[in-house]
Amino acid sequence: MSQEHEFPPFVNEPFTDFGQDAHREAMLSALSKVKSELGKAYPLHIGGKEVHTTDRIVSINPARTDEIIGSVSKATLEHAELAMCSALAVFETWKKRPAVERAALLVKAAGLMRERKHEFSAWMVLEAGKNWGEADADTAEAIDFLEYYAREMVRLDQTNELRPLVKTPGEENRLSYIPLGVGVVIPPWNFPLAICAGMSAAAVVSGNTILLKPASTTPVIAYKFYEVMVEAGIPADVIQYVPGSGGEIGDYLTSHPKTRFISFTGSKEIGLRINRLAAEQAPGQIWIKRIVAEMGGKDGVVVDETANLDAAADAIVASAFGFQGQKCSAGSRAIIVQQVYDELVEKIKERTDRLVMGMPEDNAPIGPVVDHSSYKRILNYIEIGKKEGRLLSGGKPGPEGGYFIQPTVIADVAGDAVIMQEEIFGPVLAISKASDWQEAIRMYNDTEFGLTGSYFSTDEKRIAVALEEMHCGNLYVNRKCTGALVGVHPFGGFNMSGTDSKAGGHDYLLLFTQAKLTSRKI
Repeated sequence: MSQEHEFPPFVNEPFTDFGQDAHREAMLSALSKVKSELGKAYPLHIGGKEVHTTDRIVSINPARTDEIIGSVSKATLEHAELAMCSALAVFETWKKRPAVERAALLVKAAGLMRERKHEFSAWMVLEAGKNWGEADADTAEAIDFLEYYAREMVRLDQTNELRPLVKTPGEENRLSYIPLGVGVVIPPWNFPLAICAGMSAAAVVSGNTILLKPASTTPVIAYKFYEVMVEAGIPADVIQYVPGSGGEIGDYLTSHPKTRFISFTGSKEIGLRINRLAAEQAPGQIWIKRIVAEMGGKDGVVVDETANLDAAADAIVASAFGFQGQKCSAGSRAIIVQQVYDELVEKIKERTDRLVMGMPEDNAPIGPVVDHSSYKRILNYIEIGKKEGRLLSGGKPGPEGGYFIQPTVIADVAGDAVIMQEEIFGPVLAISKASDWQEAIRMYNDTEFGLTGSYFSTDEKRIAVALEEMHCGNLYVNRKCTGALVGVHPFGGFNMSGTDSKAGGHDYLLLFTQAKLTSRKI
């Protein structure tokens, strides 16, 4: 590796301390700048060129629904086909770029994003309804993904040097990891920069080209990501920016014979649909499509009678209501042993009742949910929950003018209740009582999902059992079940939570490459 492309060891991007005047003023300035740019029109990008359409996706501020963030051109089937043809053509040259050069472009993009960190966060405050801290963490994670996958690509490219194959007389053998081809990347709205950046960067740095179809609620943030990648030097047609209907271009591209892989983060229902469509061999298709999917969860926090109850209450409330419960890792269930149930439930209620709801741009702890359909669905689940348990906090819509819902806690819920089993994806916490810690673990495992979980205890023998028996991809002890860090907590779940593809982990890039052994007689 040339000195020009030597990267220092990876370190996580630090979070911003908005308690400092300088950082607070910088964020306010970024918000002002972004507000001055609201309402603009954004094109598709196909073949490295702008494409404008009359049919558009209008993005609005979920906290102020009469405020338009921007309008984005909407791709048709014809646009999707043109984008696929362009991606196929550029793949032939992009795959030949040395891995270290591709990695260097990711590092450059990370640097540009770091310079404009608050600006990216401000877009998320206004388009996704994140408060400053949540938006800042999202931007930091996006930077982390770019930096981390750059280094991982270099490491993967040096596999033979780092871990040589067993030598055999008379042969020269090499194992290399080559790109797959053209992929469709479908990121979610809840981490509209971080997951978009991570999914895209992993595919592109591995030598693939992609069609990026962002979530319809947060397409402007995805456009800003596309812009910074091109500015960093990634050829404009390596990423085709094609927002559009999932039922139209999403299904079309998933079923396309030239699609080699689909990288998806979103709901279980859409993930399973993608899996079904991708499983069918289309005419002219000569490979089995690879699916990399993260599909959500019904995550929970288990607390036994030996636990620090104040720490557990803090973690339960933070896990349940951070970003209004709209994280796939959100702790929407709390399972508490009966000896400390009443005491801990009261602590949870006290903390929840202290949460302040308000505008994300004012850095309120609790903001809106993402859109009207989510708003109606969550309120419907709350009504179901009121019949299944005892309403402790919230249970009503918040201020008018945005999609606000009060943080809601429902106690005394049976383990098989609807609100204990179905993913709500909103600020709703269901609490169940267990007879003992073993039953609590069994109740935790009684779900079709398996993404994140947390166990609170001071008993090391119980902790050892929980570490082995709680069935989820990311299990935490004596801390909240949200807040995974790239390189520290590789993220991905079991069962209906997805393909256990560990984003931010050492094996993630293997999903976007294929291993080729070459053996030469000498």
